[in-house]
Amino acid sequence: MVKAATTLDRLPLVDEETGDLAVVLETPKGSRNKYRYDAECQAIRLSATLGEGLAFPYDFGFFPSTLGEDGDPLDVLLFLDDAVPPGSVATARLIGVLEVEQKDQGSPWERNDRFFAVATHAHTHQSLKKLDDLRPHLLPEIESFFTHYAGLNGKRLRIVRRSGPRRARKLLKAGAKAFKAKR
Repeated sequence: MVKAATTLDRLPLVDEETGDLAVVLETPKGSRNKYRYDAECQAIRLSATLGEGLAFPYDFGFFPSTLGEDGDPLDVLLFLDDAVPPGSVATARLIGVLEVEQKDQGSPWERNDRFFAVATHAHTHQSLKKLDDLRPHLLPEIESFFTHYAGLNGKRLRIVRRSGPRRARKLLKAGAKAFKAKR
């Protein structure tokens, strides 16, 4: 439990009571609207609307108290039974990471990984322990979504590799360390 008021991006990464990871949800599953937490005004902002026929495949958000190479908290796709409203906080466990590089036109490539986690309260997805447990073709579909979404925003995205929970924990730990160093 959080003892003092804090912003969503600075919540503790690990829940003290359960040891589960905290996830701040920005965009609900099935949404064509992309939301983004704005730490400056401490609100969820509408940041984009996806094209017709394109929607987020699962709830999307970030791990608080982390920092990625792109300067934002680390992104996470959360497997949960139903969509959760923007600004909600859930707990979860890692099942893997899609290691990606992304670039704007004329800029260098930078890492912008997408972590995968199962919500503590999920029923449908509780058996997922690693990326190999996903149904056939789901991971390529998610990769295609992120690649297409990046392209519509004038960015290029390339998949570096798919990694399991051990590598995901290592990258998450590095993101938490980068956040602490910046503070």
